[in-house]
Amino acid sequence: MSADNQLTRRQRDDLRAIAAMIIPASDEYKVPGADDPAIQADMLATLGRDTKLVAAALDHLARLAGAPLAELDAARRDAVAQEFRKSGVAAATLVRVVLQCYYRDDRVLGSLGIEVRAPFPKGHVLADGDWSLLDPVKRRGGSLRRAP
Repeated sequence: MSADNQLTRRQRDDLRAIAAMIIPASDEYKVPGADDPAIQADMLATLGRDTKLVAAALDHLARLAGAPLAELDAARRDAVAQEFRKSGVAAATLVRVVLQCYYRDDRVLGSLGIEVRAPFPKGHVLADGDWSLLDPVKRRGGSLRRAP
């Protein structure tokens, strides 16, 4: 079952409203906001295990607002969003969901100069980092159970 069927109409409206606040559209960079219908559809289709936390976050937003967030004026939305930022895991999950769906949109990737394609089989080149950062992990040795 998609999250579209699991979130209420009010929750979907509030998701669109908070997503637009997290990432607004930019005429300068010619990219949509996170409230774009295609990006919203992706969010709803891929919420999966995050559905309950996102629904809880959206309900918390509505409680803070005293009404559906989508129905508030911009100043009240901003005040509620500032309070919401302090709410922990549910807020973090909601922001992560918005960001991951936004940054996999083809239009956004293209605006960043990233080739619009699947990451495999070509892969993406990563700059070499400081591998010595893994030395403490290597010194700990194998603490995981080995597969038979």
